[in-house]
Amino acid sequence: MATGFQIDRQDRISILRLISDDNRNRLTYRLILTLAAALRDLASEMRPLVITGSHDYFSVGADLNEITALSGPEAYEFAKSGQTLMNVVAHFPALVTAAISGFCMGGGLDLALACHRRIAAPRATFGLRGAALGLMTGWGGTQRLPRLVGKACALQVFATADAITAAEALRIGLVDYIADDPVTDALRRSEGPGLRASPMLL
Repeated sequence: MATGFQIDRQDRISILRLISDDNRNRLTYRLILTLAAALRDLASEMRPLVITGSHDYFSVGADLNEITALSGPEAYEFAKSGQTLMNVVAHFPALVTAAISGFCMGGGLDLALACHRRIAAPRATFGLRGAALGLMTGWGGTQRLPRLVGKACALQVFATADAITAAEALRIGLVDYIADDPVTDALRRSEGPGLRASPMLL
């Protein structure tokens, strides 16, 4: 187990589970770098990957306390490292599925968007809260979300910072499926040799 996540290899599929003491699974600078390195190692195994979190939180995204303490150059490097992680996910050589329960917010949503497919629990909640905080995501969500849901819908998500239910996320194309147990459903749908979705490139 590594700090902030654990990897479970099951038959031909790997599960990467975000973990934290408070279950919110914040994407800190250190965790982003560690995740990118771990995913590069997993890529060499050519196994489908499921990324998930806790029952209540997929991830709430970046740690706002950490962000506010960054200098200008440090903030740039932080944004760049987040973009690198999302591109590692998007370019992963096997299918990557985000299995989402609970809250998937901010940078956590950026991570889900970088995955090739998203499966949500009925109680999952999505959002990009940056507008309410005077922030805009710098990890690729501004490019990937419009490609999934269209420019008009994406603009509304960015501008209003409203929470999106799983049912609404399915309707607009933000998620592909809703399942009571997203991880089990992701494992079932990831079976089969060479199964791969086209990555959403920046």
